[in-house]
Amino acid sequence: MRVPRPILDMALADGLPAPVAGLDEVGRGPWAGPLVAAAVILPEDAAWPAVDDSKRLSPKRRAALARQILETAAVGIAVIEVAEIDRLGLGPANDAAMARAVAALPQRPAGLIVDGRRVVPGLNLPARGVPGGDGKVAAIAAASIVAKVHRDDLMDTLNQRYPGYGWDTNRGYGTRAHADALDRLGVTPEHRRCFAPIAARIAARLAAKAASAARP
Repeated sequence: MRVPRPILDMALADGLPAPVAGLDEVGRGPWAGPLVAAAVILPEDAAWPAVDDSKRLSPKRRAALARQILETAAVGIAVIEVAEIDRLGLGPANDAAMARAVAALPQRPAGLIVDGRRVVPGLNLPARGVPGGDGKVAAIAAASIVAKVHRDDLMDTLNQRYPGYGWDTNRGYGTRAHADALDRLGVTPEHRRCFAPIAARIAARLAAKAASAARP
């Protein structure tokens, strides 16, 4: 089994005032389900040699690390539901998720280090974006782990409510099996109508219904 490579330290956060919160989100791309962001301030005296980009970790390892992070670090989590994603649009919804995760922290950070090139506007905190930061910076990696585990748990619950779409495995992403289920079962309230594949299926069903109603 592959051993996760260690993330060295918070060196990329040098120059930001402490405490620094790492910030990441999970769920931008799926066709269904919420968007989840997490902000994490790691304790200064803790070493985190096993944290890594959540995508590189096994589900079991992610869950164990998420528990450890929640028990020992300052953590804020925010969930943006599908209706709000559709209302705001994906970009603003992503910004809202990150801003709410920071606001949910039990202590206010003095600086932010964010996965990606773009920092969240309007937070009035010194911030730095790090492309690929969830594989480089411990606090961002910790945030990615917490957000991923939290969203996966939510998708497991939604999978029980809407069986047949495979959300316990595809997590709402646009896999072939998910697309086939959409064509067979239709669109649920948890599908993002602002996404083209969902909007196209809704339009096709409405057109078919209208055509059927127009037949003599």
